[in-house]
Amino acid sequence: MIPQDRHVPEHLFLVRHGQTLWNLEHRLQGQLDSPLTDDGIRQAKSIAERLSGRGITTVCSSPLGRALRTAVIIADRLGADLVEVPELAEVHHGDMAGLTWDEIDRRFPTAREDRAANRYGWAFPGGESYAQARARARRALSSCGWATAGIPLLVSHEMIGRMLRADLRGLDAASALSLRHPHDVVLEIDHGSETML
Repeated sequence: MIPQDRHVPEHLFLVRHGQTLWNLEHRLQGQLDSPLTDDGIRQAKSIAERLSGRGITTVCSSPLGRALRTAVIIADRLGADLVEVPELAEVHHGDMAGLTWDEIDRRFPTAREDRAANRYGWAFPGGESYAQARARARRALSSCGWATAGIPLLVSHEMIGRMLRADLRGLDAASALSLRHPHDVVLEIDHGSETML
């Protein structure tokens, strides 16, 4: 349940950054970065066109380069203000950031098993867990609520996006972890109800 003292928008749009080079290489990005691919730039432009005319005056973005580049493309097309919100950054992957799962299996041989035992509470070595990221997601929503008087667009990442959606929709951990968010999909969340555009 959302506490009454937070200024959380009841109606917002949420997008994931465009495709990146590391997405193609199946590398965990976390709070490291890699550039958008040509397809990623096309996805950002397509999202901007779909959101045109929907009353968005503020784009709240993760400060990570892949999200910020996506947000700039969209904000420029919409004529919207752009606000960087540090709490929208991806779940911190710690020592596993930049690695593929094959590399992780070699360096952290028990990681998959440990993670499977408690996916919500398990923290990336040197990084954070979904449970920790959910508290950050709540702060991000409040920051975005204060940043705009209208309907905001949040540009973020898949893993922290699960926690944003869980908080807005009142989902439990298992339901939150089952969520997916492809790069070229816009989610509209209105009073706890989610629509894919």
